Amino acid sequence: MSPSASVSDPLDDPLALLRGRGFVQDVTDGAALAARFREGRVTYYVGFDPTAPSLHVGNLMGIMAMAWLQRAGHRPIALAGGATGRIGDPSGRDSERELLDEERITANLVGIRRQLGSILDLSTPEAGLLLDNHDWLGRFSFLGFLREVGVHASVNQMVAREAVKRRLEAREQGLTFTEFTYQLLQAYDFAHLAAEHGCVLQGGGSDQWGNITAGIELTRKLHGIQVFGVVWPLLTTEDGEKLGKSAGNSVWLDPERTSPYAYYQYWLNRADAELERLLLAFTFLPRAEVTELAAAHASDPGAREGQRVLAREATRILHGDEGVAAAERATDVLFGDAPFAGVSDAALADAFGEAPSKELARGRLDEGLGLLELLVELGAARSNGEARRLVEQGGVRVNNAAVDDASRRLGPDDLAGATTLVVSVGRKRHHLARFV
Repeated sequence: MSPSASVSDPLDDPLALLRGRGFVQDVTDGAALAARFREGRVTYYVGFDPTAPSLHVGNLMGIMAMAWLQRAGHRPIALAGGATGRIGDPSGRDSERELLDEERITANLVGIRRQLGSILDLSTPEAGLLLDNHDWLGRFSFLGFLREVGVHASVNQMVAREAVKRRLEAREQGLTFTEFTYQLLQAYDFAHLAAEHGCVLQGGGSDQWGNITAGIELTRKLHGIQVFGVVWPLLTTEDGEKLGKSAGNSVWLDPERTSPYAYYQYWLNRADAELERLLLAFTFLPRAEVTELAAAHASDPGAREGQRVLAREATRILHGDEGVAAAERATDVLFGDAPFAGVSDAALADAFGEAPSKELARGRLDEGLGLLELLVELGAARSNGEARRLVEQGGVRVNNAAVDDASRRLGPDDLAGATTLVVSVGRKRHHLARFV
C-alpha cells in the first residue's frame, strides 16, 4: 500500500482527522462524539482570552484544529473572552494574572479578532462565528449569577481540579476568589453556546480539561444537552516549558511583534525529533505528503529540507505568499556571503537582536558619514586610530561587505534596510546603526 493510500486525511471522520493531525490528547466519550459527527454538521468552539494585543504560536494548536474541522464541513465559533479575560484563568499558572483595564482589553480584542479571521472563515454566520462572552456574562448581576449558575456548582469538584488544587497547596501564591470562579464563567460559556447556537463541542489545550468538563456538567444540568470536549497537547519550548503570553517566551502572530522573518526562523530551527508532529499540526499539507517528507528528511537530516518546508508552510498560513518570499529572501541574504541589501529593518533587528544599536540623524548620511567616525560612535572602536587599523587590517565589514578604505564615507545607498546599516568587526561583533 502506498503512503498516500494509508495516511490520508479522513474529512468524513473528523475525530479520526483530529487524532491523525495530533490534536487529540484526551476526549470525553469519544464513541458518542464520533456518532454525533456522523449525524451531520457540528458547531464547536475554542476560547481565546484577550490578555495581550496578539495571540501567540501556542494558540495556533487551537486555531489549526478549528481550521481542520471547518475544512471537514463543520462550523467554528471563535470565542474572544472579553469577560473571562477580565478575570484570568489560573489553569497552568503558579501566580495570579494581572487584571487589565477596559481600554487594554478592548484594544487586545481588536488584534485577536483580526488574527482569528485571517485563518478561519468567519465571513458569514453560517460559515463561522466570532463572539465575545462579555455580551452575555456582562449582563449578569452577582446575585443573578449565584442563583443561575452557582447553585449548580459543586465546591468539592471545583477544589478537586488540578489547577485549583496546585495553587491552594502553594502557600506563597494561593488562589483568589476571582480566579476560583473562572471555571464557572467558562462553564457557563459552553452552556450558553449550546443553548443559543447549538454548539456541542469545546476544544482547548490539555490544561483546560477541568474547565471543559465543568462546562459539560453545567450544560447538562441547565439544559439537559449532551456536549463534548477534546483537548490537545500544549506547545512547549525544548525545555518543556509552556509557551504563553505571560511566560515571556512568546512567538507572536502579530507581524509588528514577531516579523515574518523571525516567525519563519522559529519554525526553521525546530528539532528533527519534533518535525513530523509539527508538520501535521501547523501546516495544511496532506498527511501522505507529511509522511513522505518526514521519511526523506530522516534519510538526509543535514539538508534540513523538512524544516524548510515547515517554515514555508507555517509562515504562508499566517503571512501569505508575500511574507514567505520576504522571509526566505532575508534568510538567504543574512545567512549567505553576499552583501546585505533589500532586507527589512524588522528582519535585521531580529537577526541581530543581541547586537548593540544606536539611532543617528538621517541627515548625516546625506552629508556623507565617515566610516571611522561611525565605528567610534557605535562603540566598535575606541578611537579613530584603532578604527583605521581595524579597516586597514581587513577586519571591518559594512552590511557583510569587506571595507579596506579608511577614508570611506557612507551615504543613503549604503543602507541595508530602510533605515538600518550593519557594521561588523570580525565575524562575531556586530553593531546596528539606525538612521532616523
